[in-house]
Amino acid sequence: MPEILSLIIDALRDLLGADRATVFQYDPQRHELYSRVAHGLDESTQREFRFPVGKGLAGECCTKRQIINVPDCYADPRFSAEVDRRTGYHTRNLLCIPLVATDGSTVGVAQVLNKHGGAFTAADEFIAEALAMQAAVALQRATLFEAKLRQEKLDQDIALAQRMQEATWPAHVPQPEGYEIAVHLQPAEETGGDACDVFAVPGGGTVLFIADATGHGIGPALSVTQARSMARVAMRCGVGLEQAVRHINAQLCEDLPPGRFITAFLGRLDAEAHTIEFHSAGQGPLLHIHAATRTADAAEATGLPLGIMPFGVVDGVELGRILMAPGDVYAVLSDGFFEAQDARGRQFGTQAVVEVIAASLDCSAEKMIERLIEALGRYCGTRPPDDDRTALIVRRLPMTAG
Repeated sequence: MPEILSLIIDALRDLLGADRATVFQYDPQRHELYSRVAHGLDESTQREFRFPVGKGLAGECCTKRQIINVPDCYADPRFSAEVDRRTGYHTRNLLCIPLVATDGSTVGVAQVLNKHGGAFTAADEFIAEALAMQAAVALQRATLFEAKLRQEKLDQDIALAQRMQEATWPAHVPQPEGYEIAVHLQPAEETGGDACDVFAVPGGGTVLFIADATGHGIGPALSVTQARSMARVAMRCGVGLEQAVRHINAQLCEDLPPGRFITAFLGRLDAEAHTIEFHSAGQGPLLHIHAATRTADAAEATGLPLGIMPFGVVDGVELGRILMAPGDVYAVLSDGFFEAQDARGRQFGTQAVVEVIAASLDCSAEKMIERLIEALGRYCGTRPPDDDRTALIVRRLPMTAG
């Protein structure tokens, strides 16, 4: 773009026999004209010089889309001497030409200043109009090319963010003796607002983590990845569940912008005592399917989502605890499963999830997730996911006879 602009102002200046030329580009979002390249202006002045459309001769030219020829600028009340005052330059006369693309859109305005030997003539207007048509096309093409380059850069950044987020997903899920653990992550976009982690910690026990940040995309992906990293560091350092949740929440309260929060489940499986101790910060329902009765408990969260307000202002961290009998299944799923919709906008719901898992109690944890995904596919049809879908399933193996 700077090269194109320089060519345009040089051509206008030289072919019209003038002292200087300027191109003001049109910003439709801010409804302003701004200068990036102009004869006689240093780079810092160019970056700062913006004004609303409708102000001065350039603004009128842009609004009316007509050539304005002013033989004596200081005798014309429409002339704005602001640039002259800032630069010390004296504008005697000027020619203002609208830059209109072939599709009829306004690209900007060109100004040519101080014709050598007198005022601008009708012949100058004819030449300027012809140049302006070519300049408008060149500017529009340059704008489209810059937009294409920005989009390509954005696509590359998103792809990098996607690879970085996927690198945080558990590549090898630990399998404590007597248990099966399976996870599934399916972002609704290139990057998602969900995270999941399963890892062993010193001193025994397996940490279970799932989190869901408000929204989906790069912003929520950054937030939820931060929460996952803090949880992993805290638990690896031997911090208790209650303290870990307190510290993670305190940091997110400082870091997250207003209106943003993270629902999260942080638990520890003790495969010897067959217990799962946990804190659920707004994450629910938590499904405990009992193999003996093929019934389910759907527990609600034990506390508020993370990042809303520090503990101490509200009730403290409340830990939950369940006992896993042989064959029992414990499932923590993000909203993308429960709130998946069919063509009529009806949600899949908690009961449907429970029915799929209860009917799969004789299957592996991985197979349960497969059946859940298949059931969602039948229910939603070709409708794409509206939200990230993340699942963490813990299954205690049934006791074998003998």
